[in-house]
Amino acid sequence: MVNRADDDRYRELTRDLDISDNNILQARQRSIDLFTSRRAGLLLHPTSLPGPSESGDLGQEAHRFIDFLVSCGMSVWQTLPLGPTHDDRSPYQCLSVHAGNEQLISLQWLVDRGWLDQHLPPENGVDARKLRRVRLAAARNGFKRHAENGDREAYTKFRDGQSHWLDDYALYMALREDQHHKPWFEWHLPLRNRDPAEISAARKRLAASIEQVCFEQFVFYRQWDELRAHAHERGITLFGDLPIFVAHDSADVWVHRDLFTLNDAGQLEVVAGVPPDYFSETGQRWGNPLYHWERIEADDFNWWIERVRTQLGLFDLVRLDHFRGFEKYWEIPAESETAENGHWVSAPGTKLFYRLYEEFRSLPLVAEDLGVITPEVEAMRRQFAFPGMKILQFAFEGGPSNPYLPHNHELDCVVYTGTHDNDTTAGWFSGLADEQKQYVIEYLGSTGNNMPWPMIRAALMSVSCLSVLPLQDVLGLGSEHRMNIPGRSGNNWQWRFQWDQIPENLDRDLRHLVELYGRIG
Repeated sequence: MVNRADDDRYRELTRDLDISDNNILQARQRSIDLFTSRRAGLLLHPTSLPGPSESGDLGQEAHRFIDFLVSCGMSVWQTLPLGPTHDDRSPYQCLSVHAGNEQLISLQWLVDRGWLDQHLPPENGVDARKLRRVRLAAARNGFKRHAENGDREAYTKFRDGQSHWLDDYALYMALREDQHHKPWFEWHLPLRNRDPAEISAARKRLAASIEQVCFEQFVFYRQWDELRAHAHERGITLFGDLPIFVAHDSADVWVHRDLFTLNDAGQLEVVAGVPPDYFSETGQRWGNPLYHWERIEADDFNWWIERVRTQLGLFDLVRLDHFRGFEKYWEIPAESETAENGHWVSAPGTKLFYRLYEEFRSLPLVAEDLGVITPEVEAMRRQFAFPGMKILQFAFEGGPSNPYLPHNHELDCVVYTGTHDNDTTAGWFSGLADEQKQYVIEYLGSTGNNMPWPMIRAALMSVSCLSVLPLQDVLGLGSEHRMNIPGRSGNNWQWRFQWDQIPENLDRDLRHLVELYGRIG
């Protein structure tokens, strides 16, 4: 990892920076600070927060979670991607790479500002999302009637400042609702192909719906700005996640069709995924469209620059999901039901990262370098000084040379007991064969009776610059509480916790370990 502690080096990196872009400036400074000392954090997506709505949100409970992190001695909150999801709720298959998930909007925040009626029965049942849409529409009407001049000015500034993506996204969402939620590639041909006359007519016809989407994005970003300010006031670094690929049914693919490998009808010919691995014997067929990298490069990588700019405005540090795919990606014929019949295709990751460094001067990125990692991928990661990832659940196969074992860790990595794709550590351990359990027990020097705490200790004592623990692990929860099972099409991304699950002295016990292993931020 590049030594970022030197102030002169920091001034050199930011010499030509547009100082008016405060969010990116703060992100860059905080990422530099992050890797000059040992840190610890928790992994929790905001949808998993408690609350009366169908999903956790960015309101009071999110602010309370930041305070909980502080009481635990933690200084990092890692989330999953924040974009709007399809009905399966996967944050890795979003409708936009720039927009925020309107399901994360705190309705109470709207009530507190007088934009929404204060009587809010809980959102539950099959009509929860419909009820939320009604409430958000009512909030926009309340905003028009009761917003102060400062709020109105802020809304105008937001619309103007984000118009490069917001105008198309709002139209796409309005059309998607108008088309009964069909994906864009099933719309009638003039809309599918963005015929100028048809698009102009749609903007006029759906003006109210478009305005509603813009209002919701304004509220999301306003709430996130307040949450980020609270996090920074309490010394908490926000750690986000950027998927390498985007969903086929997304505003980005509809608007920038030429940048993706689609046929003339907008249908997929090849799709993204990974070959057979730890998670699946048949590999994972993600189904995302692949990039036309030659066209992206010919446009000086501007699509990627804007995508990264949005993330650096939201987060202090960002995980690059499937980093391996920036060097070579797994291309699968679209008609294949599994990922076994794919092949590797080269990608211009080195050129992309040079261009991003040229644009931003510093990149607070972590490489998700799991799976089949070649020397070329490792060389690219080290070339750009991106910390990698170490998963302790992967450590106990293959003997003492396994790179995930703590004695093989390096400074430039982030260590996890597990991630959102893993079983909880308690569930993982209970599913091991007896001889594997014995190996884990001997290595960790524990009895195995208090798992996952020996794994938590191992993660915190690692030499790695940052240690991140899923909340499920510090709560000692079993397999029924995992966030995602890769390859399963339903019943993922729904886990939530309640405050009464937090043991009385958990914050004290975690703080003791964080202090013991020198990770107090």
